[in-house]
Amino acid sequence: MISKSKLAGMRALFSFNKKIKTIFILYCLRLFVPLQKRKYMENEFILRIFIAAILGGIIGLEREYRAKEAGFRTHFLVALGSALFMIVSAYGFSDVQMDGMTSRWDVSRIAAQVVSGIGFIGAGTIIFRKQDNVVSGLTTAAGVWVVAAIGLACGGGMYKLAIASSLLVLVGLEAFNYFLHKFDKHAKQKKGEE
Repeated sequence: MISKSKLAGMRALFSFNKKIKTIFILYCLRLFVPLQKRKYMENEFILRIFIAAILGGIIGLEREYRAKEAGFRTHFLVALGSALFMIVSAYGFSDVQMDGMTSRWDVSRIAAQVVSGIGFIGAGTIIFRKQDNVVSGLTTAAGVWVVAAIGLACGGGMYKLAIASSLLVLVGLEAFNYFLHKFDKHAKQKKGEE
């Protein structure tokens, strides 16, 4: 609690000069505004990782349904992690100061490392069976790769691009799979007739 004498001293200081009063008010507002902005940004970041995780999970459900190597959890985590890396890359170091000046870092550096890291995860899903001379897991590896890109897009706040990409991935995986099976069935019937 402020004593009466301190309160009287503060009144005297503020009545001393309107300029000082204005500077003090502006300084107090400067302290308050970043808190409001930070709260808004944190909610926006949570929305970004949530949307990324949902979109990755939807693609993962399709892969899980097809009993592929990487399913729901893998795609969910890759999208969420990619979005989080993008957010940290773009906003996590914005207040770092060097030599008394606030610097802006290259936000693409961490995103580029996400792409490299996903390459290793994708390589783990690709299997070459020498006895059959067949490579499997390429579509799953490509799916993990594109889910990482969708996560980066969500992390960057590009929701429409991420949703459109997710829809295209699902079309590519489901619709083309349907047409390829129809085409393959038709080709086998023609081969049997010959």
